[in-house]
Amino acid sequence: MATGGNNSTFDLSPKTLVAVGVGLVAVGGASFLLYRHLTRDVMPQKWRRVGTVERIHFFPVKSCAPMDISKPGVEYDCDVLSMSFEGIRDRTLMVVNEMNEMITARGYPHMTQIKSKKVSPSKLVFSAQEMPDLELDFENLDGPGKDVNTSVWGVSVDVMPCGERINTWFSQAILKKESGLKLVHYPYPKPVRSTNPRLKSMPFIRQEDSGTFNDATSFMLMNLSSVADLNTRLKNPVDALQFRGNFELKMDVDEPYAEDNWQWLRIGDDAVFRTVAPCTRCIFTNINAKTAERSSEGEPLKTLRSYRLFNYSSPALGVHLGLRLPGKVKANDVVYVEDK
Repeated sequence: MATGGNNSTFDLSPKTLVAVGVGLVAVGGASFLLYRHLTRDVMPQKWRRVGTVERIHFFPVKSCAPMDISKPGVEYDCDVLSMSFEGIRDRTLMVVNEMNEMITARGYPHMTQIKSKKVSPSKLVFSAQEMPDLELDFENLDGPGKDVNTSVWGVSVDVMPCGERINTWFSQAILKKESGLKLVHYPYPKPVRSTNPRLKSMPFIRQEDSGTFNDATSFMLMNLSSVADLNTRLKNPVDALQFRGNFELKMDVDEPYAEDNWQWLRIGDDAVFRTVAPCTRCIFTNINAKTAERSSEGEPLKTLRSYRLFNYSSPALGVHLGLRLPGKVKANDVVYVEDK
């Protein structure tokens, strides 16, 4: 019973004491969970080597072939927006239809055979079978004021048209028609798209990881040991390029699917990445990167579904990365992960 004055006392029943105790435990538990969450997202101080970068793939146009870069020892800049090479960025170009809907090789497999080559920091030359080469100058696009709205997997973004001459070439190369498609450019210096709705539940993903026209994040890594293990299960082995990762990792010690458990990666001396989500696979995986032929047997997606489905609606192979420290990367760079 409470009494008045400065000498107040409280008569706490056993029931009240239990309630207070439960409350304190709850607060303490929440604090512990918050502490664990924050400490898990702290960049590691110690790293351990796991392998080297075997190949780097750089795709100026979403769904098209990687850029042909023949110079040895090429360095790529990695910043929060994307990977870039001497002024040209990864996946800042995308094909849309007349309704401004995204078009990909899932529906038009021969898009994977459209190649690009850099001729200057602002110019690309495209080539395709039975087509004359096409030069695109980023400094002479249709320009601001003519932006159109499109979306990447339901996430809206305003983009810049590249011009009628460019549109005609891509329509001819993909549809074999004079019109019907447009090439659009991502005009922003930073990521502006929201996170892919499928990934919003991932605890460590950030909005700025959305990149340019990427499906999920600005960067993706493939472990070649995982691809090799998959190939032991396939009648017809596949090239790792079919998974369209930016980085292909050659492990020092063969360890398939080790990437499933990595939280952090460092490539070379400076570039640090956070693993933010597994890469779930779709029918694009079934398209041969060299011939553009789609597997009549639904492979390798069919086999992946037999053992890499987990709790997702699609099987996972490879990991999506978010950049946490910018830096330069190149083939043969050492790859490190957190040292627990």
